[in-house]
Amino acid sequence: MTDLSADIEALIGVEQYEEAGEFPVERGYVWSTCSAVENGNPLFWDDDVADALTGGPIAPPTMLSVWFRPHHWAPGRDRVALPLQIHFDLKEALGLPEAVMTENTIVFHDPVRPGDLLTTRQILRSVSPEKTTKLGTGRFWVIEVEYTNQAGALVGVESYTGFGYRRAGSEAGVAP
Repeated sequence: MTDLSADIEALIGVEQYEEAGEFPVERGYVWSTCSAVENGNPLFWDDDVADALTGGPIAPPTMLSVWFRPHHWAPGRDRVALPLQIHFDLKEALGLPEAVMTENTIVFHDPVRPGDLLTTRQILRSVSPEKTTKLGTGRFWVIEVEYTNQAGALVGVESYTGFGYRRAGSEAGVAP
């Protein structure tokens, strides 16, 4: 038995928001990211090393979600693009104006390579019963994002646990 609406229950386990990336994986992003965090791993800088170790250049696995983040604005777009749209859908549907991500795990599969154009899809895995924490009263939810490349190969799966809540003393569905 659950206290979730049938509409939300029906979304659990369903693939949603399948979207192709807005831009291909490119080395400029890789080098800028490695430079910003002072990652001197020759795998990401030296083509000979990359050829020997991985059959060619790859993006750092930790950059997986970079290729999922849509540009906030793009010509011709009629809406603001948001990553993790399911997260925002749940906040609205459940009347939970505040939210934080409490956990993020990534499982890596095939390497992401320059030129790849990734496709993502989001899957709501679970929504908890209402719970009260120091932040307020709300629900935890788990969302997975699956990433595939243009050949359909799975390159990674991210799992996010979020907590949507109402602050203590606020009215249901109304931000303080």
